[in-house]
Amino acid sequence: MNPHWRPIRSFVLRTGRETPGQARAREALGARYAIPWPEAPLPADYWDRSFDVDGPLTLEIGFGMGGSLAAMAAAEPTRRFLGVEVHTPGVGALMAALEAQQLTNVRVLQGDVVAALAQLFQPGTLDRVQIFFPDPWPKKRHHKRRLIQPPFLERLATLVRPGGHCWLATDWAPYAEAMEVAFAAVPAWRRLPAEACPPRPETRFERRGLRKGHAVADLYFQRLP
Repeated sequence: MNPHWRPIRSFVLRTGRETPGQARAREALGARYAIPWPEAPLPADYWDRSFDVDGPLTLEIGFGMGGSLAAMAAAEPTRRFLGVEVHTPGVGALMAALEAQQLTNVRVLQGDVVAALAQLFQPGTLDRVQIFFPDPWPKKRHHKRRLIQPPFLERLATLVRPGGHCWLATDWAPYAEAMEVAFAAVPAWRRLPAEACPPRPETRFERRGLRKGHAVADLYFQRLP
């Protein structure tokens, strides 16, 4: 991995207003679900101490309003999930959903996780990374802003255990093709067949794409030894 690589911000901060309920959820439930932003590399046992369960650790980058992440956590109560999102309304919405369903296997971090990956996780900590419907940046001049690029995948490969997975979904066909090209450039990953991909709930962005007639592609990759 290029040690001098600096990621370009791959998202736009939307201006959607936080509702009073979302704000109350963040304030009342932050102590239970929120992970503080790391100021230094976290110790190796940090994530073992941060959950009530000890199953495999999944990182979801960009959970939106959190509905699909809460559903996945409910379906796999022994799997640990860390959801990361930059948008404040989504953070409050997810915390409210976790409380309503009494889910204890999710923690929430607000911010741009790409800049903090090396501080959050020791090598081999993650069992799975999932990134559903990242911004496709469709205009050619904006392709450099796409999250899924070889330097980022090289960084993930150091943090995902051998045999672990990276799971992507997009409704923008040219981005799906670009994702495959990016993974092919990083020898640490191999594409698995479509039938190996686990089931997942629909996301809010996915439903929007389907209404527009977009085809959804799930891509599932395994970390090689």
